[in-house]
Amino acid sequence: MDSTTRSTSRTAIRGRAGTAAVLAVLAVATAAGCKAQVTGSAPAAPAAPRATATDDDKPAAQPPSPPPSPAVSSPQATAPSPEATTSPTPEPDPQGTTLMASGSESGQVRELQARLRQIGHFDRSPTGYYGSVTVAAVRSFQDKRGLSRTGRTDTLTWRKLLGMTHEPTAAELNPPTTRQVAKPDKRCMTGRVLCISKNSRTLSWMIDGRVVSSMDVRFGSQYTPTREGTFSVYWKSRHHVSTIYHTAMPYAMFFSGGQAVHYSADFAARGYNGASHGCVNVRDEGKIASLFAQVKNGDKVVVYG
Repeated sequence: MDSTTRSTSRTAIRGRAGTAAVLAVLAVATAAGCKAQVTGSAPAAPAAPRATATDDDKPAAQPPSPPPSPAVSSPQATAPSPEATTSPTPEPDPQGTTLMASGSESGQVRELQARLRQIGHFDRSPTGYYGSVTVAAVRSFQDKRGLSRTGRTDTLTWRKLLGMTHEPTAAELNPPTTRQVAKPDKRCMTGRVLCISKNSRTLSWMIDGRVVSSMDVRFGSQYTPTREGTFSVYWKSRHHVSTIYHTAMPYAMFFSGGQAVHYSADFAARGYNGASHGCVNVRDEGKIASLFAQVKNGDKVVVYG
């Protein structure tokens, strides 16, 4: 073999060896999962390792989870019990049915107030109206007797009160006034007169110097004072409503401009905690109803300090 032939053979052998080496490299690359990338593209993110069932229940980076609570996993704990699904039967009020409460107005309320007054829980004359003063008196009585302090007169409260008091007399049910009647002003001693004392806060209906009836009254505040002096009744209005304040003024007997003697439900409920806008308020509706029937237009009205 000449030199040219040997040179050609060596080149061919080297070519075949190079080709075999390239093929071996490609085979190794394909087996490792390499993938050609487009120029300028970001390298592919490595695939996340598959999580096993153990990893789901107990992450490797965290401490083992505590075993489930028996109360949660137990079918008996999760199933609704008959006691939980059945509505309990409401218990009856141990003090019984309510007989009288705030806002009630009747003869029985007057009797309640008279009986409470007998044992020192009501400090004024009965009015027949169940207001805040009566609520407080009933609560006081209930507290002394170990009852629920509702302020309502229920059957148990009423029964206990009846057992501790006597049936009220006519004078106890309808006393003249809660306050001592003042000595009449000399202007009240003749004729038919509504004699009204600001000092004693009483009104006396007098005929020729004799007191026919008396009742508690209240007056206007310092900003709306009741005028003093001698007047006469010039207009009576049984179901009057104030055109200024839009409040009821039953049994109104006007004597000086818009000032009148009339019944006041607010006075009956709150007592002397309030005041009028200048009128003479009466808190006993029964008494002023009787007075309204007797007074005539032209009768004298004397208001004095």
